[in-house]
Amino acid sequence: MICEHKINNHTGHLSKTVLFFHKVGVSSPPVSTPHHTTTLKAKTASRKLETKQSDQKMRIVEEAHNVKVLGSGEKTIVLGHGFGTDQSVWKHLVPYLVDEYRVVLYDNMGAGPTNPDYFDFDRYASLEGYAYDLLAILEELQINCCMYLGHSLSAMTGVVASIIRPDLFSKLILVSASPRFINSDDYYGGFELEDIEQLCQAMESNYKSWVSGFAPLVVGGDMDSVAVQEFSRTLFNMRPDIALSVFRTVFTFDLRHFLSRVTVPCHIIQSSMDVAMPVNVSEYLHRNLGGKSIVEIISTEGHLPHLSAPEATIPVLLRHISHDITADAA
Repeated sequence: MICEHKINNHTGHLSKTVLFFHKVGVSSPPVSTPHHTTTLKAKTASRKLETKQSDQKMRIVEEAHNVKVLGSGEKTIVLGHGFGTDQSVWKHLVPYLVDEYRVVLYDNMGAGPTNPDYFDFDRYASLEGYAYDLLAILEELQINCCMYLGHSLSAMTGVVASIIRPDLFSKLILVSASPRFINSDDYYGGFELEDIEQLCQAMESNYKSWVSGFAPLVVGGDMDSVAVQEFSRTLFNMRPDIALSVFRTVFTFDLRHFLSRVTVPCHIIQSSMDVAMPVNVSEYLHRNLGGKSIVEIISTEGHLPHLSAPEATIPVLLRHISHDITADAA
């Protein structure tokens, strides 16, 4: 659950970033108190030390999330991956972006390529932890405004981050985004709570067997398909206990009551056949977001259309990246 007072604090991500630095073994710069006996030489040395420590922090944030910056365009687009994948899931899209945009790729903590020792089970029990990671990356890269394209987990991470710091985002492009996967009396998210519990029990019992069943179900296809094999590979790269924790977070959060606070323009994109979420979820987002939004349902199958059907999905993504819905006539 997102804490109200933390979302309202636009500088809260700084303290979260410091906590992360402590987690990976780097102390924050000491706070210096002016004293009349402090010499100019001492002040200069202190500033150099702080600069060095700041640079060290930046390198650690970038290294921890395997941040890559490609291209040199004036506009920046940041790509965030979903549960069970890593930044390699954008391999079909990136070649179309680098000539025109500055492209930022990163891995969510807990993804296979990240150091599992950095994964804090408490921090990542809500999307707030992922959102503060995203804000820390933007801060360290000195990105003052960007387009953010997020899939599933990262789509809603972008939503949370945009509530905290709307000034950093010109638009959100949300692929397979759901504010709630579990059904309630007045909402159909696609799953009953018992379904999620059974999936979690299967993960705990035999992770390898669970992946073999989950990957083709979510991607859409059989185990022989390239996309299913790729998704299986990145799932197997995750440590099973971390995968279980992230899975629980993704499939049990409820962000519906925060949607009205999203003011950044949102482009909502979903497959017409997605076993993880019905089409009505995208329509729900569209109706309840606080800012301007647009929905496009594409004729693809599965929860990861950018991986399983790039030939159909990439042109749609490129169109939404270049399209400014705020300029459309009301």
